Amino acid sequence: MRICIVGAGAIGGYLGVKLALAGAEVSLIARGAHLAAIQRDGLTVTYADGTVEVAHPAMATAELNEAGPQDYVIVAVKAQSIPALAAPMRVLYGPDTAIVYAQNGIPWWYFMGHGGAYEGRRIEAVDPGGLIAASTEVERVIGCVLYPAAQIARPGVIRHIEGNRFSLGEPSGAQTERVTRLSKLMGTAGLRAPVRPDIRNELWLKLWGNLSFNPISALTRATMDRIIADPLARRLVEQMMAEAQVVAERLGVRFPISIERRITMAESIGIHKTSMLQDIEAGRPTEVDALVGAVVELGRLTGTPTPQLDAIYASVKLLEQTLARA
Repeated sequence: MRICIVGAGAIGGYLGVKLALAGAEVSLIARGAHLAAIQRDGLTVTYADGTVEVAHPAMATAELNEAGPQDYVIVAVKAQSIPALAAPMRVLYGPDTAIVYAQNGIPWWYFMGHGGAYEGRRIEAVDPGGLIAASTEVERVIGCVLYPAAQIARPGVIRHIEGNRFSLGEPSGAQTERVTRLSKLMGTAGLRAPVRPDIRNELWLKLWGNLSFNPISALTRATMDRIIADPLARRLVEQMMAEAQVVAERLGVRFPISIERRITMAESIGIHKTSMLQDIEAGRPTEVDALVGAVVELGRLTGTPTPQLDAIYASVKLLEQTLARA
């Protein structure tokens, strides 16, 4: 099975190592010192218990056209990077290539195969100008909700922090041979990859925490535990989640747990810097458009007021601009 991972960073690299060790023919798209280290020594994943895994991919390159057509393309870059990659990635597609989007937030394909009044509608926050849709057949898409936490410890070495679940699902909800085949391979690799009949429900459950904790942490520099322990910050988290819940439910989503239960789940993570806080500290663009901006846009679409989400979104966008100018 030929699999190309576009974006062999922390999550993409972890996934690539597991799939390569399970016998897949894995190509990794990376760059810079990280790529050079992979080409020289392979890619290493270290675990909290001291275990170390090393894989030597079939190919590691910065050039998409060197990898050739694939059975699966797993896109593991952050959401804001996808529009620029959508057209170049076509060199990886054969007639039956499936594309797995492994990002946080609302995906560009959200209304593809959704049914109902908004079928096929484009979400500007995550597909500005329709660049992704123009280069990608929706029939290729497999949705993914990712849960692992990992970091690049140094070039060529990934530190796994927690989690091994990558929930999968067709946008249409169908149980296809291709998604079942990928799920089985990931299971063989020691990953949890359940196939969900409605991947959007699980997407919102994950997003519930990301759209609140991540931007608050970016603005305050606080870790998860401090946000939850602070009464005012916790109240803001609850308000943001409540606004998002109304938006999602107007789109047909159902939440299996309460807001309080979702916060308790986040509390168990303990002292943790969110990915958005790490991006701000490193001076990188954040995923705020996919995590918050898209929800604000969906609020407008469904006639749902989102005052807290609006304010936080505007604040993070301004913070990004301020840091970029600095």
